Amino acid sequence: MKILEERIRQEGLVLPGNVLKVNQFLNHQIDPDLMLDIGKEFVKLFGEQKITKILTVESSGIAPAIMTGLLLHVPVLFARKQKSSTMPNELYSAKVYSYTKKIENTITVESKFLPASDHVLIIDDFLANGEAVNGLLEICQQANAQVVGVGIAIEKSFQAGAKRITDQGIHLESLAKIASFADNQVHFVGENYNG
Repeated sequence: MKILEERIRQEGLVLPGNVLKVNQFLNHQIDPDLMLDIGKEFVKLFGEQKITKILTVESSGIAPAIMTGLLLHVPVLFARKQKSSTMPNELYSAKVYSYTKKIENTITVESKFLPASDHVLIIDDFLANGEAVNGLLEICQQANAQVVGVGIAIEKSFQAGAKRITDQGIHLESLAKIASFADNQVHFVGENYNG
């Protein structure tokens, strides 16, 4: 997705530890027009599937998930990183290690919102080592819900996450695939660079 790649190139900041900061349009401040374009792209990629629910994890996955859900006219469910005092005990949960924050969270979803009849499209903002997506896959497994695919806005293709997902036979689509952060620059898969 060229428009997303251009925004990453113009506004993204490469930080130590293979971290990409895109808080001007995705992680802190959100560009709704870009999120709508991302939603449209996910609909193009997955719209032929029978999808009854979009699943993501709070908080940065919510914006692209909401736009995709809006266009598909299906509910968007997000896994919480902290259990709310109003949540019942009937929960699906999984442990997820955050690559950027260096902490482990237990993500949870109320079981009543994820019945076994659901056909789930997982959407998230980043894919690095695949921890968040694997946690969401585990939750879907607990619910006996069918995962129809995983849509990612930005994939760090040089890390293990994409392989972890595709090795499970899951349809994965990433809109911007980063090959390297060589010389503190973003290099996308398929472009020529000396890295």
